[in-house]
Formats: sequence, C-alpha cells, structure tokens
Amino acid sequence: MTPRHRRLIDHIRQHGDTSVEELANILGVTTQTIRRDIRELEEARVLARYHGGVGIPSTVQNTDYDQRLSMDSEAKRRIGQLAAARVENDRSLIINIGTTTEEVSKCLLQHKGIRVVTNNLNVALILSDNPEAEVIVAGGLVRKRDRGIVGEATIDFMRQFKVDIGIIGVSGIENDGTLLDYDYREVRVTQTIIEQSREVWLVADHTKFGRHALVRLGNIAQIDKFFTNLPVPPEALEAFEKAGVEVVVAGPS
Repeated sequence: MTPRHRRLIDHIRQHGDTSVEELANILGVTTQTIRRDIRELEEARVLARYHGGVGIPSTVQNTDYDQRLSMDSEAKRRIGQLAAARVENDRSLIINIGTTTEEVSKCLLQHKGIRVVTNNLNVALILSDNPEAEVIVAGGLVRKRDRGIVGEATIDFMRQFKVDIGIIGVSGIENDGTLLDYDYREVRVTQTIIEQSREVWLVADHTKFGRHALVRLGNIAQIDKFFTNLPVPPEALEAFEKAGVEVVVAGPS
C-alpha cells in the first residue's frame, strides 16, 4: 500500500464510515484519485463501500463463496501449485475449507499414493478424479454456502487421524501473527487439524494481512510453512521471524 492508502485506512479506522468528498479533502487530492484508491483497496478487501461512504469490511461475516472464487484467483492458483509441488507421493494429508486449499487440491491430481482427509466437499470432489488418491470425507454439518463440513461430529472424526501434513487456510492475519476466521465451528475443526498434523502448512494470499475477522484461530507460531504470493508485509515481519515459520513466496508466473 502507498502512504496515502495507509492514511486513508487510518482515518476510517479512527472515525468510521467516511464519504469520498471528505476523504479527498483530508488527503488533499481529487475525488477521482480517492475513488481509484478505494477501488484498489476494495479489491484487496481492506475497505468496503457502503451507502453514503466507505468503511472497514465486516468482521463477523465472510465474503460470499462465489465472490471469493474469483478474487485473487491467479495468486491462489500459483500458491496452490507451489504448495502441491512440496507434497511428496505416498503422504497423508488433511485439507480444510477454503478457496486456496481447493487450488492446492487441483494441483494434487497427478500425485500417487496420497491419502487425503477433508472437511471440504469441493476438495473431495476435485481429488476423486485422481485414481491414485484415497479420499476420506469427514462427517458433520454441511454448510450450504461453501460445502464445508463443521461441528462436533467433524472434530471427533478428525481426532481419529495423525497425518503428515495439514493444509489450512485462514480469513485474516494480524500483524502480531494472530490467525483469524469468521465461523467458530470452522475454527474449532481447524484447531483440531493443527493438533492432528505433524506439519502444518498455511496457504493464504497477501490480502489476508490486516484483514479482521471475529474468531481467533491461533498464531503463526503453530505453522511450519506459509505459502503466499507476496513477501510478508514489514509490519508483520517481526512476528513471522520470531515464530521461525518458513515463508515460501509464489512469484508472478
């Protein structure tokens, strides 16, 4: 983000929803420039436009699944390719809910001898096309909006396994390394996945940094490898270095 972007965001965080005209006046630029800034920040999911102004996106409700599928799709594809390339044949995996984890599963279609436990029906459907993969689907409540499976039955099911790699996604990453998501039921399942995995790999694009969500999932210190599309922002770098997590950046194709 540019210095002007940061000033714009800081003002909205301090004062709440603000009109385009007021932002232009405060920052000393034209309304056309502010609208361009807002469009860029909205695409990065840092800001959201509301009736009569601009504000911080909701911390209690995630973006619709169909919209998330198209957002940052190229970055997610590169992240998926990079993470899948690190998975060796004949490994056991747990893959959780998320559009980026689904990109990882698409890149596992040529892997041999893998066993995948998942609470994501989209992942199960994708990997069912790999004749060399055994796919195990968790029981529980199916969320209609994204075909994710959550609930106490899902947690009990996951506790039966101890896998080589858990591949997870998140909705937000705070500068202090806190990992966030929106649904407490999904968070409890993901926490169980972390416990049942010998290694934990986080796959998330750069827009997750600074994105606020309601439920605390854990901390970056619980992650072994972090696959993303841009270097970690300076404001979060200290937390990542302290945690000793390996950061793997999927650069432009």
